[in-house]
Amino acid sequence: MTSSNDAGSPPDDDSRPDRPPGRFKRLGRWFWARPLYMIATILVVGGAAGVAAWGGFTIVIAKSNTLEFCVSCHEMRENIFVEYKQTIHYSNRTGVRAICADCHVPKAWIPKIIRKIASSHELFHHLAGDFETREEFDSVRLELVEKVWDTMVASDSKPCRNCHSRPAMAIHLQSRRAQEKMQEGLEAGKTCIECHKGIAHKLPAELLDDDD
Repeated sequence: MTSSNDAGSPPDDDSRPDRPPGRFKRLGRWFWARPLYMIATILVVGGAAGVAAWGGFTIVIAKSNTLEFCVSCHEMRENIFVEYKQTIHYSNRTGVRAICADCHVPKAWIPKIIRKIASSHELFHHLAGDFETREEFDSVRLELVEKVWDTMVASDSKPCRNCHSRPAMAIHLQSRRAQEKMQEGLEAGKTCIECHKGIAHKLPAELLDDDD
């Protein structure tokens, strides 16, 4: 008659030698026996992870606001950027440069995040290759700029006024025609973009044809 402990048969549980708990199990038991330490550790580790995640997110947002990022795709680099470099917003006697984010991304945090989310469709069009040529880009230019203009009018040209302050303007140093137009616009209650369209980018061909 063979025993249950013969060769080839697993030993009974009672016959197994007691094994000391592993390092993680001992650590878990230690924390479980000290709930205050466990809660404090969770808060510290969770807080550190949250700070790291928030810091990484902030860095990504800041990077996406740089001029280098904005012109990293060929749609911007070969179209809008070429025009922008010829304007006073890019190069001027005082050396003050307004980059894409200064005009197209709100300064306040929540509106900024909303704008970033809304701009995700631009990434879609880039990946889909919808504007591979200048002709394709120009075919939708009027639609694109009208959306931007409408947004700026709705905000009373807030992006413009982040840099340009009406009380700080020395209007008497402007040309006579500029003074007259400025006064007409103020009296009519117009906002900056209504008179200064095309100041940083070329106007759509449809509007140029209308002017002719």
